[in-house]
Amino acid sequence: MKWITWEKVGVDRIACAWLIRRQIDLDAEFVFIRRGADYRDLEGIPFDIPGVNLSHKRGRCTFTTLLKEYAITDKTLDQIAAIVDGADSVNELLPPPESTGLDLICRGLIKVLADDFKVIEVGSIVFDAIYAQLREQD
Repeated sequence: MKWITWEKVGVDRIACAWLIRRQIDLDAEFVFIRRGADYRDLEGIPFDIPGVNLSHKRGRCTFTTLLKEYAITDKTLDQIAAIVDGADSVNELLPPPESTGLDLICRGLIKVLADDFKVIEVGSIVFDAIYAQLREQD
């Protein structure tokens, strides 16, 4: 399946792409469109674009929406969702301490790789590492 999102991915879109490939669609292909471009004529599932089903809801990031929409229950993924929320969303709550570091890493990936496909690839390694470390702590 093709998954459509805006180009110049950030922490939430990187996390979502990782989650999609690990839990929802192992053969997912990503299509990156210009911010504000019309996605409705494209074939695929749009995500992390304002107004689509798979986007931010109730102050939570799209990663959390994907977990709920696809009924994925995993304590470690819930922890990652809280970290991504803290890195991506403006919250009145104190974010987990990992949020700031994750945001910094993802912003850096965008600057040094400049290609969304490569950012998703390298970002997936980062999220694999986060998952492995958090899983071990449980």
